[in-house]
Amino acid sequence: MRLGFVGLGKMGGNMVRRLLAGGHEVVAWAPSVESVNEAVSDGAVGATSLEDVVARLDPPRVVWLMIPAGDPVETSITTLRPLLARCDVIVDGGNSRYSDSARRAADLERDGIGFLDAGTSGGIWGPKYGYCLMVGGRPEPFGAVESAIRTLAPPDGYAHVGPPGAGHFVKMVHNAIEYSMLQGYGEGFELLAASGYDLDLPRVARLWTTGSVVRSWLLDLLVLALEADPKLDSITGFVQDSGEGRWTLHEAIERAVPMPALADALFARFASRQEESFSAKVIAALRNQFGGHATQPLTPAPPPAPVAPAEDRGLVPEGGQIPPGPPKNG
Repeated sequence: MRLGFVGLGKMGGNMVRRLLAGGHEVVAWAPSVESVNEAVSDGAVGATSLEDVVARLDPPRVVWLMIPAGDPVETSITTLRPLLARCDVIVDGGNSRYSDSARRAADLERDGIGFLDAGTSGGIWGPKYGYCLMVGGRPEPFGAVESAIRTLAPPDGYAHVGPPGAGHFVKMVHNAIEYSMLQGYGEGFELLAASGYDLDLPRVARLWTTGSVVRSWLLDLLVLALEADPKLDSITGFVQDSGEGRWTLHEAIERAVPMPALADALFARFASRQEESFSAKVIAALRNQFGGHATQPLTPAPPPAPVAPAEDRGLVPEGGQIPPGPPKNG
């Protein structure tokens, strides 16, 4: 089939390559001219704008968005809507909030335009192994796009999971489970590193990938990371979050569904970004107050190195004057 594809980042660009390899025709566009040129070199038809994407497609048209959630998706749909007609389809393959997807589908349906929310998992390994696709929407637009979905996914790697919004809801929970799994591996390997046994962590990780009940693709990837950097000395422990963990926790609270593992994993990510924890300072101060437990003082900053006069550093010409600093307010 011939379809438009908007967004050519790490995921989008690789998805275009997989579609092209599967025999599909792709009209590709992104704000980055370089990424469009790269897609053209792979065999795609380059476009210069959203309007140009639509102009290069024949009805019924399919435009697949692989762009950040929020305003970029909202703005793109606003632009596309008057350009499309009945039986055309927009696919949102990013990580939009499921409630936004349900709203967008209902809004577009008034004009007869189909909408699919396609939760997409696979990361940078998708071109080789395929993308797991969790698709929400009405059956008719799903049928119209299924051939492209089938190409992107590995065997048995896609499903029409329900009505509009269901695809992104399933992907949201998928990512929440990922949070907890990553936290479990992180904590376990931290204890192994602190065991005092001088363990070969890459070897332990590799061992667990065979026959162990904790084996997984994430563990396979950890083997690669540890083999490249056994003590992970080259990176910091700063961990960002994409927002889906927060959304899932919010939904769990609204539905009174206990998800303590997710909550702990999410808050651990927040803690990873703190250079100094104020809450830990409060706890240390209280322990000192009620029990006289010693506190650890901050290491004082070293005194500044002596600075030679400006004349000696060549900042003022011989016999010249040092220019005054900026005027002080008040």
